[in-house]
Amino acid sequence: MITYDPKNWIQLIFALKKSDTFRMLWKELIYIALLSTVITFLEITFFPQAQALNSLISVYSLLGFVISLLLVFRTNTAYDRWWEGRKIWGQLINDSRNLSIKLSSFQLTPDERVFFARMIPNFAFASKEHLRQGVDLALLELTDEEMIKFASKSHIPVYVMQLITQKIELIKKETRITNEDYLVLSKNINSLIDGIGACERIKATPIPFSYSMFIKKFIFIYVISLPLAFVNIFEYWAAFISTFVFYALVSMEVLAEEIEDPFGTDDNDLPTDNIADKIKQNCQEVLEVN
Repeated sequence: MITYDPKNWIQLIFALKKSDTFRMLWKELIYIALLSTVITFLEITFFPQAQALNSLISVYSLLGFVISLLLVFRTNTAYDRWWEGRKIWGQLINDSRNLSIKLSSFQLTPDERVFFARMIPNFAFASKEHLRQGVDLALLELTDEEMIKFASKSHIPVYVMQLITQKIELIKKETRITNEDYLVLSKNINSLIDGIGACERIKATPIPFSYSMFIKKFIFIYVISLPLAFVNIFEYWAAFISTFVFYALVSMEVLAEEIEDPFGTDDNDLPTDNIADKIKQNCQEVLEVN
């Protein structure tokens, strides 16, 4: 995720980062500009009698309003998914800290402190990787024996929580924690599991295919046919107008596509790497493990 100063207009206007839509769409802009120019040339050269098409301007104004409503809905839906993901990961930080603080107040052995200081951050690291391309076990702090067991599991975050629950259950059987303490810890564990489940729901439920296909076709047909309405007023400048309109409309769609899956490694995705590092630092500090 890119950190920036929202008040620095000059830097934002002239910035050309990887996530800038102009860099992402420059090839498509060239194609649309060429195609619009050809259409404009054909209309001016072979169909000069098309003056009656000036009435199309009002039609395109109405269609532009319809596209705007569709893109607003599309962008809001994508941002809702992004913001929900951010709230889930914020809750994951809180639950990890709460779980660590409560565990630190019990009479734990040094080995148990080290275990929890490894496994709670392991859940965060495993969760962020699970939501991407799968968990790389090398990123987790595991013993050789644990590495073998983890390699056979299909859902690493759930298995991490299973090990933490089993360890707490053993401590409870040794009467080092009460039943009330166990119930409180279970709430934090359940909340962590609910969090990864909510993230999986966001990732596995993209915008319906037919809706996405319709928006793309609508934008393409609208832009390609724009010269029919504007060529009699702007002549060859109509091709430039069509290209600019294409850039504006498609940029909104591209940005929505990028943020609707907020758990990847794109510039505008959530900073899950930093969040996982923060959880690890906090847990080790609370449990007094270096």
